[in-house]
Amino acid sequence: MRVGTLLHRLLGIVLGLALGSSLSARNLERFLDAPRPQGDGIRLVVFNPTVHNIRCLAALREKGLLEVSGLTIVGVFHDRQTENFEAAKTYTTEHGYGWLKFHAVTAELSEPVLFKRNACTPEFEAILAKADGVIFFGGSDIPASIFHQKTNLLSEVEDPYRNYLELSAIFHFLGGSQDSSSKALLAARPGFPVLGICLGFQSLNVGTGGTLIQDIRTEIYGKQSFEDMVALGAEQWHNNPYKRLQPLDRLMSYNFHSLQLKGPSKLTKELGFKATDHPRVLSSHHQALGKLGQGWVTIATSRDGKVVEAIEHWQFPNVLGVQFHPEHYQLFDPEFHTRQKAGDTPTSYYEILAGTPPSLAFNKAIWTWFSTRLQESHGR
Repeated sequence: MRVGTLLHRLLGIVLGLALGSSLSARNLERFLDAPRPQGDGIRLVVFNPTVHNIRCLAALREKGLLEVSGLTIVGVFHDRQTENFEAAKTYTTEHGYGWLKFHAVTAELSEPVLFKRNACTPEFEAILAKADGVIFFGGSDIPASIFHQKTNLLSEVEDPYRNYLELSAIFHFLGGSQDSSSKALLAARPGFPVLGICLGFQSLNVGTGGTLIQDIRTEIYGKQSFEDMVALGAEQWHNNPYKRLQPLDRLMSYNFHSLQLKGPSKLTKELGFKATDHPRVLSSHHQALGKLGQGWVTIATSRDGKVVEAIEHWQFPNVLGVQFHPEHYQLFDPEFHTRQKAGDTPTSYYEILAGTPPSLAFNKAIWTWFSTRLQESHGR
């Protein structure tokens, strides 16, 4: 063996040991590396397992909405994300949530390789092989360069590696117009359930080749101030303008508005609602879907039809995206009270839903649907 070759191999060993030591020092759990035991219970992968998202999952379980016996939830994230996942692990331990595990992705990922086979592809393949469903949660904006736009002055990109990981995962799962020759991993498990919420909903669209409207207020409604948005009326608000106008008051950042359902769709055929129903939903976003990505059908909009609120996939029957927040841990809690603007009598999100039928039933039905599909996916 040549001396240069020997030195090269020794250097590789040293670097490998150093990397292993570094990963151990950072306490990076990799739950999905282990083989899945025969007879294992149902597994749900959630991307971006922050403290907030864990609270939402715990509340859904405690309220009997994510009602799946023996469920294990695996939180997947990229090691280079800005979020403090050590805090999430500590929160999980302190609350005794043994049903929640973590899996850190460390493979390199960059914008030019998101929509092709890359170093993270084996991670996405492992998720499809070792889990029974996936949820993509809400968060900050996607870098506009990914969907070939300049960055709007109102866009707020906070965690690019989160976007890289989730968008690449979506492309691998569902395919996309970015590469028509790519084969969707879900082709092998077409009943695999995927739910995208708020940012997750937008990511489903961008990950399959779609675009975003970067600011609803200015680009859709042509408004330049929060006062003008207030005058427009609450059905056109997708977050609470009073939160910005009355910063000294402790106001909710969310807004409730109603939906226009389109059918036939999952929301009408499977959840059992009618196009004449106008359920209210909890909303907090300033961006919206633009051009639809590959495979999507619009199944709900805002009442004026200007903002897409829900999409389903025409090829994969258990893939759903919603722009609103049916998962929020305070949504089904009658004890939590808040106000939309100064002078309001405090009320709960639960009371708002219960007081505007079929809003409460609609938000709960999303979780009944997803829980059922998760159980059906198990073992297939």
